Amino acid sequence: MTTAVQERTPGTGDSDLSLAATDQILRRLGMVIGVGAMIVMMLELPAVLVQQENLSVWPEVHLVGAYLLFAPLAAVSVGGPVTAIRRIAAGAAMCYSVATVLTPLVYSVVSIGSFASWPYRGLALGAMAAGLAWSARIAIGCTAVLAVATSVSNGLVVPDSSAWDVVGDITRALGVGALFLWCVIYARTAADRVDREKTEQRTRAATVAATAAREREGARFAALIHDGVLSTLLEASRATGSSAVLRDQAARTLDQLEQARGAPEIDHLDAAAAVEFLRAAVREVDTGLEVRAARRGADLSLPMEAAQALGAALSEAVRNSLRHAGAAGREVRRTVSVAIATGGIRVVLTDDGAGFDPARIPVDRMGIAGSILGRMRALAGGAAFVESAPGAGTVVTLVWGSDG
Repeated sequence: MTTAVQERTPGTGDSDLSLAATDQILRRLGMVIGVGAMIVMMLELPAVLVQQENLSVWPEVHLVGAYLLFAPLAAVSVGGPVTAIRRIAAGAAMCYSVATVLTPLVYSVVSIGSFASWPYRGLALGAMAAGLAWSARIAIGCTAVLAVATSVSNGLVVPDSSAWDVVGDITRALGVGALFLWCVIYARTAADRVDREKTEQRTRAATVAATAAREREGARFAALIHDGVLSTLLEASRATGSSAVLRDQAARTLDQLEQARGAPEIDHLDAAAAVEFLRAAVREVDTGLEVRAARRGADLSLPMEAAQALGAALSEAVRNSLRHAGAAGREVRRTVSVAIATGGIRVVLTDDGAGFDPARIPVDRMGIAGSILGRMRALAGGAAFVESAPGAGTVVTLVWGSDG
């Protein structure tokens, strides 16, 4: 039995594909920071419990308050809205900062022989939360303030701390905080760069498609000139007298020229043009792969945006099949079929190659998740399905419907 992967766009509300890499890195960073903070809190808890005899429950309240929002940060990073990740990360950074400032009020002195209080040891978590929540400039300022505040608080509660010890603590805290903050900022910057490049690629693809549409329109007009105007003039030059056939031909040619002159710029494709558009998309990757078409019901009005998304996703599916579907000792058979019904189109690529397990494909794998499923997910009324299993071949289905 094959395993299916499905992505569907009901219309609006899903995350924009132009922020796909940014969303992924925010979720992963939120998960790492949130889970890491919970681990650190558990490791610090035994040292905090030692203080309970003299200070009642305040050390535990202090510890839990500092890490209060890191668990929700990990939870929302799994499947919550991306905007909530940054808001919760901002709250976590502020909670940790407040706990740092309150350290001298909770501990008159750290009485367990430690070289540093736990807020000083865990300041990297506060710095990373700041880097996840805010812009680089704000996060750097927050980390610097946190490093100084943590070091000063640490000097007030650790026995025998001198002014030079505090200066050394500040230097080390700034270095540690800067290192972890740089990792977060670099990851976010790299994701932003990937998203910008993908947006630019889609813009270039749309420009190429629009140019191709204009060239097809120009070719159609040139064919009209050749088949209509020139043939009419040729018949007129040969005629020796008035001819009803010639008059009818001239009238039809004038009507066609008038329609062509007033025709708007192409922004939709009919059924025949849509099939040719998809055939061209396949030929760009595999010139020998045939595209079969079937039409049922009324005609199609396919927006150029939808045609471009379908063509690009189909090209990537064919490219993936050529790259990965090879079966040892035999030739892989591939078919592409296009079915057009009232207000919709369905494109299916099938191969009998090696197949794969869709559940084992990483969610950020650009070939399938981004260029096929993600592209169709970003298209209003679009849907994509990938069905495959090891040794059972692969079926990629692309669907668009005008009713969404």
